[in-house]
Amino acid sequence: MAEAAHPCDTYCLLRCRMECRVKPGNDDGESVIRLMADVTLVPIERLELRFARTSWPFAAARRDEIDRYFAELRRGKPELWNGRVLVLQTFAVADGVFRGTYLETDFASFLAWRDWGFPDQSVRNCFAMGALRAADGAFVLGVMASHTANAGKVYFIGGTPDPHDVAGERVDLERSVLRELAEETGLSAETVHPEPGWHAIFDEARIAMVRVLRTAEPAAALREKILAFLVRQRRPELAGLHVVRSGADLDARMPAFVPKFFEHVWRTAEDRRPTPEDS
Repeated sequence: MAEAAHPCDTYCLLRCRMECRVKPGNDDGESVIRLMADVTLVPIERLELRFARTSWPFAAARRDEIDRYFAELRRGKPELWNGRVLVLQTFAVADGVFRGTYLETDFASFLAWRDWGFPDQSVRNCFAMGALRAADGAFVLGVMASHTANAGKVYFIGGTPDPHDVAGERVDLERSVLRELAEETGLSAETVHPEPGWHAIFDEARIAMVRVLRTAEPAAALREKILAFLVRQRRPELAGLHVVRSGADLDARMPAFVPKFFEHVWRTAEDRRPTPEDS
C-alpha cells in the first residue's frame, strides 16, 4: 500500500531557499515566512519566571508620545483598553531551563513600543501560546477579530501575559495560556492535555513560548465546537479559525514564529518516521 503523504513532503525550508507552498490565493506568499531564517526555536523543558516590582523607564520617558499614540489608535478602535500587561526584562537559557524576570506596564506603552519597532532593547515581548492539536494531528489556529490590536493575524491561542498570571513572585505562563484558551475558544483546561515542555521561538524582540495542547477530538469537531462558542459571544476575540494539516495550509497572515514552529514539528516528525532498516 502506498505510504500516506506526510506534512514534511509538502513543506520546504526557507533556509534552503526553495519555493514554499502556501494557501492558494495569497499573492505575497513570501511573507508567510518573513525572516524565518533569522527566527530561532529552542526546545525548553522548564520555565522559571519571576515578577519584579519595578517600573519601565521607556514608559515614563515617552509618556506624552505614548498617550497621544494610544488616543489615535482608539479613535479607530474604541474597544482598545489600556490595561496592565507584563514584559520580559531579563532572561537566560541553560540546560533546558528558561529563566526570566517580568515587569508590569500599561498596554498603551507596550503597544507603542511594539508598533514603533521595539526602540527599547532592554525588554522582550515574551508570551505564551497554545498550539491546539486535534486527535487527527491537525492544528487549529485562530484568526484575530478586527477590533483587536492584532486584527487579521493568524496564530495559536494565547496573548500577552498580565497580572492575572502572577502567583506571589512567580509568573505562570501555563496559567496564561489556559486562561487565554478559555477566553478565546471556550475550551476548559480539562479538555486539553499539554505536552511536556515548551518551544521558545525567538523573533526580533518577540519570544513566543509555544506549548502543544492535545485534544481528544478531530479537527472538524473541534472547529465546530469553538465556532459555536464564538457565535454566542457579544464581541469574540477571534473572527474565525484556520486549520493547518500541511505546508499547503500556511498563510501570509501568520507571524514568522508560526511557520517556524511547524517547520520544527514536521521536521521532528520526519526524523522519527521509520526507515527500511527499522522494519
